[in-house]
Amino acid sequence: MSVQPTEKVYIEILKKIQAIIVEDRLQAGDKLPSERELSDRLNAGRSSVREALRALELLGLIETRRGEGTFIREATGHRLVEVLASFILTDKKARHDLQETRNIVIKDCMELATMRITSLEISKLEQLTKKMEQSDQEVSYLCKAFEKSVIQSCGNHLLYRLYVELTGYGSSVQETDSYWSPKFCREVLSLLTDKNTQKLTDLLSKQNDALNAIE
Repeated sequence: MSVQPTEKVYIEILKKIQAIIVEDRLQAGDKLPSERELSDRLNAGRSSVREALRALELLGLIETRRGEGTFIREATGHRLVEVLASFILTDKKARHDLQETRNIVIKDCMELATMRITSLEISKLEQLTKKMEQSDQEVSYLCKAFEKSVIQSCGNHLLYRLYVELTGYGSSVQETDSYWSPKFCREVLSLLTDKNTQKLTDLLSKQNDALNAIE
C-alpha cells in the first residue's frame, strides 16, 4: 500500500521534530519548543504539528503539563516488562549478564562523552561534586545524578535509553544504587575535563573488577 500525501507530511514532521531534539541537544526533562515555534521552524501547519506531538505523547516519549508546556519524558519501560523482568532476573546468570551489559553501555557512553561533553555539562558535574562535599544525607542521590548526567553527555539518545532501561530492570529485583562513590565521581570528572579516554576506560575496568570480586 502506498503512503498517502497526508501521511507523508505527518511522518516528515515527526522526523523533523526528532531532528530538532538532537540539534538542540534536548534531554529527558527538557522542554520542547512551543507549538507555534515548532510550526515556524518546520514550516508546517499548527494542526499537523499538534497531531505529531499527540502521537509522540501516546508513545510515551513526551508529556504535556498544563500551563507549563511539553517536555521530553524519561525513558522508562512498561509495567509489564518490569513484571517479567522481576521473574527473569531472579536467575543469577541473567542478573550477571544484565550488569555486564549495563557496564558495556556505560563504558561506550563515557568514551563518547570524552569527545562530546560541553563546558556547560562539565560545569553541572562540578556543581554536583561540590554538593557531595557539603551534604552527607544526599550523597547517594547526588552520585546517581552525576552518573546519569555523564551518560546523557554522550549525546547518543539510544545508548542513554538503554542505560535507563537496564538500570530500571536491575532495580526491579535488587537494590542498584549508583556504585559511583564521591571519590570515583571526582576522578571521572577530572578525566572527562582532560578528555582522557584511555585513563577513563582503565578506571571503569578497575571499578568493574572490584565489583565482580565483591559478588
